[in-house]
Amino acid sequence: MATQTIFILLGAFAGGFVNGMTGFGTGLTALAFWLHVIGPALAAPLVLTCSVIAQLQTLPHIWRELDWRRLMPFILGGLAGVPIGTQLLTEIDPKVFKFVMGIVLICYSSSMLVLKPRFGAKWGGRVADGLVGLSGGILGGFAGLSGVLPTIWAAIRGWSKPERRGVFQAFNLTILGTALIAYAFAGLLTAEVGSLILTAVPGTLIGSWTGYLAYRRLSDQSFHVIVLLLLFFAGVMLIATG
Repeated sequence: MATQTIFILLGAFAGGFVNGMTGFGTGLTALAFWLHVIGPALAAPLVLTCSVIAQLQTLPHIWRELDWRRLMPFILGGLAGVPIGTQLLTEIDPKVFKFVMGIVLICYSSSMLVLKPRFGAKWGGRVADGLVGLSGGILGGFAGLSGVLPTIWAAIRGWSKPERRGVFQAFNLTILGTALIAYAFAGLLTAEVGSLILTAVPGTLIGSWTGYLAYRRLSDQSFHVIVLLLLFFAGVMLIATG
C-alpha cells in the first residue's frame, strides 16, 4: 500500500507539473508511474480527474490569453467528435491504432526538432480549426488523446506560446471535463477511484503550480521544444503500451 501511495503521488506531481507548464500531458506523464500499481480501469478516471483539477487551478492565470473566436471552432468540433470516438472503440483495434499513432507522433516530433521548419499557415481558417477540433474530439473519445492534433495544428499555424497554451488548455479542459461527466453517469467513479483521487490531489496541485511557474519563464522557442519532446514521449508510450 505504501508503494502504491508513493507511485500515485509521484505520478500526480509529474503529470501536474507537465500540465501546468504546457496545458496538456497529464496522462502521458502520470501513466508512466500509475500503471505500475493500478490497472487501466482505475487509471483512466484518475487521469481525467487530475487533468481537470490541474487545468482549473491554472486557468485563472491564463484567462486573458484565451481568444474565444479562435477557440470556439475547436471546442464545438471536439464536443461533436467525442461520441464518434467512443463509438469507434468497438470498431477499431486499439493496439493497431496506438502503434500507427505512435509512429506518426515520433516521426512528426523528430522531424520538427531536427529540421526546425517555420510555419504560419492560415489555410482553411476557422473551418479547418473546427475539423482539427473534431478529429481531436474523436481521438479523445477513442484513446484519451484529445490534445495531440490541436498541438500539432498550433505549430503549423505558427502561434505564439500564449496562443498555443490558450488553445491547448481550454480545449482539453472542455473535452476531458465532458468525458469525466460521462464517466460519472456511467458509474465509473467508484469509491476506490475516489480514494485514489484523494491521494493524488496534493501532488497534482503542487505539480501544477510548480509547472505554471516554469511556464512563465519559458521563451516561445523553449515552449515549442518542450511540446515536441512531449509528443515524442507520447509516441513512444503509445507503441510501448500497444
